[in-house]
Amino acid sequence: MGHQKTQRLKPMLDRVPPGLLVDTQWLKGQGVDAKSIHNYVARGWLERVVWSVYRRPLPTGARSLSALSWESVLLSLQWIMKYDVHLGGVSALDLAGYAHHLPLGGTPPIHLYGGVPTWLKRLPSNARFVVHRRNIFGDNHLGIMDSDRRTEAGSQAVSIWPYPLRVSSPERGILEALDEVTDRSGFEPLDKRFESLTMLRPRVLMALLTACRSVKVRRLFFVFADRHGHAWRKHLDAGKIGFGSGPRALVEGGRLHPTYRIYVPDDFIPRSESEADAGA
Repeated sequence: MGHQKTQRLKPMLDRVPPGLLVDTQWLKGQGVDAKSIHNYVARGWLERVVWSVYRRPLPTGARSLSALSWESVLLSLQWIMKYDVHLGGVSALDLAGYAHHLPLGGTPPIHLYGGVPTWLKRLPSNARFVVHRRNIFGDNHLGIMDSDRRTEAGSQAVSIWPYPLRVSSPERGILEALDEVTDRSGFEPLDKRFESLTMLRPRVLMALLTACRSVKVRRLFFVFADRHGHAWRKHLDAGKIGFGSGPRALVEGGRLHPTYRIYVPDDFIPRSESEADAGA
């Protein structure tokens, strides 16, 4: 290998810890041409995962490509290739400890928000990536934080990067999750999660609710917030939140919430209202 190519190799490898991924576009941006990529693979400095995607090899004995950990994939997107993407919605709530049940078999969905490369859906990962647009907040980065959980390469049990995952805070995560509710089936799982959200920060919530562009999300949030009555609810000023005008249809066959004017399952109508109907 020529001296010039050797000079490019070490800085490139220094930027890619073992277990993390890069793609052809990123490698070419580092001055690595197609012939050099082929040579790096032949010499064992890179492993081909799928077409145009490569991994820095893990230590001997931990080199299975059958199921890349979703953490290593996301860290590679965020910190190596600089994609503007974060873990959000119910996945962010799960990471923060607000999962209401453990998944039973199958491939768990991992909810990502932002821009991702087209090859992501082709990766042999241990999870199924579900990608959403960032379109409900005026400030696309409001409420996104660095997770303080130590990130490891799943079953590979190898620490792969000293930096945290970029994830939605629980306050943003629950609003993103509410945006995905489209019918009756989405209410019960979120109700269980909402029950555990006792430590949300009112100032963060107010900032996010003010920036939120979705009337549906704002109305649904207060339906759940009033239903559970956590201590932080009294610190939210609903009068400063725009709820739009007119009723909103969401649940077919549901009932119109008397305060927030959105159709929800019967169980989500305030008890006093339900009792009044029953006595009529």
